Amino acid sequence: MFSPAVLRILGVLLTMFSTTLIPPFMIAWMGRDSGTTAFGLAFLGTITAGAALWFSCRNQKRELRVRDGFLIVVLFWVVLAVFGTAPFLLSPFPELDLVDALFESMSGLTTTGATVLSGLDQLPPSILYYRQQLQWLGGMGIIVLAVAVMPMLGIGGMQLYRAETPGPMKDSKLTPRITETAKALWYIYLGLTVTCALAYWLGGMSIFDAVGHAFSTVAIGGFSTHDQSLGFYDSPAILIIAIAFMLISAVNFALHFTVFKTRSIKAYLADTEVRVFLGFVLVVSAISVLTLMASETYASVTDTLVHGIFQVVSIGTTTGFTTSGFHWWPSFLPIMLIIMSAVGGCAGSTSGGMKVIRLVLLYKQGKREISQLIHPSALITVKLGDKPVPDHVINAVWGFFALYILSYVGLSIAVTATGVELVTAFSAVTACLNNLGPGLGQVAENYASLGSASKLVLTAAMLLGRLEIFTLLVLLTPAFWRS
Repeated sequence: MFSPAVLRILGVLLTMFSTTLIPPFMIAWMGRDSGTTAFGLAFLGTITAGAALWFSCRNQKRELRVRDGFLIVVLFWVVLAVFGTAPFLLSPFPELDLVDALFESMSGLTTTGATVLSGLDQLPPSILYYRQQLQWLGGMGIIVLAVAVMPMLGIGGMQLYRAETPGPMKDSKLTPRITETAKALWYIYLGLTVTCALAYWLGGMSIFDAVGHAFSTVAIGGFSTHDQSLGFYDSPAILIIAIAFMLISAVNFALHFTVFKTRSIKAYLADTEVRVFLGFVLVVSAISVLTLMASETYASVTDTLVHGIFQVVSIGTTTGFTTSGFHWWPSFLPIMLIIMSAVGGCAGSTSGGMKVIRLVLLYKQGKREISQLIHPSALITVKLGDKPVPDHVINAVWGFFALYILSYVGLSIAVTATGVELVTAFSAVTACLNNLGPGLGQVAENYASLGSASKLVLTAAMLLGRLEIFTLLVLLTPAFWRS
């Protein structure tokens, strides 16, 4: 079913992933916490499996096809999540069964931020660090990191990059060589992470917490080292830092590269998607703050502004950090924020959701259809800025939107069929499909109260959302396997 070339690359990528288990092992070993044996065994098992796959197929060096790229990406995310469960299963604290461990691992790698854990403040530091690191690796997509070193593998990497990169227009590259493109993305990603960690540290976090929260902030993940999330610090300064870096990380990384290269912010100002994204966040923030003020939800105007804007940015970028939660906010606000997560951030960023660019194109296409009814003979093009958008991109956006709605409805029915009440079921699917994390009802705090069947459905929803539906669903078509 799987060609030796695919298995060979899978083995190399799995071996690379095994090295990421070394930092949490060292933290456990130096701190003498209960995770030392768990991470040691997980490392040995992962590197052994990866090396065995590579060795058995080491002579298969043909160029990858597009079909192979999709297969490797999906296989790798599934296999990675499965092997990522090992530390959770082997560690004596917390005690998780296989379904819960898989849920937590997939949530980390897909930067969803949904968790089945409670009592985070009492967990071993190695487990806390591991959760944060999973999100950081998944944020940009570990496949892109692998593409950066593809020359060592003797194969091309464009197929993996196209299968992994989010957004409707996947053929654009920052640099002429795909390897250099992947490296540029990771340099930007690493630079933002280091800067964010320093800002958190200067804002009052410990070095451990600053690094951990920088991982999940830049990855738009939402995992925290404390049960109260960022509310643990009760610090407006930390919330303002988080707002800034969540917004930065929700912007197309290609724009960050352009701005860095040209030393000018004109690229941000000229980009339609960024303007719409920031405008959308501003409008929802204004609505939320005014509603919170009218209901006197918080004690002061300052608290209302900080908490209101922070929570809107956190949910709107699909990060999922909280202070005191948003599920208890008055009136329509909780529903509005959950729906807001379906939009998400910009294409080419680490955020989830459908992406702003798709909503912009759907809106422009809708306007064109209305104009076409009035002027049937007119030739009307959809433009982003001054550039016309090809029809195949518009068709892909419509196709994505249709599959997104069908997936959302199907997954919601499946979760409801497991016995979960409607508000919890629909908000949980929304949170997982959009890689948000916190939902409403039973899943406002965590997902521990759900049954195993519900968690498995939501685990699939996380993967579907992270790979932007097409990448995963294409494997379910008979035509894919006949090609």
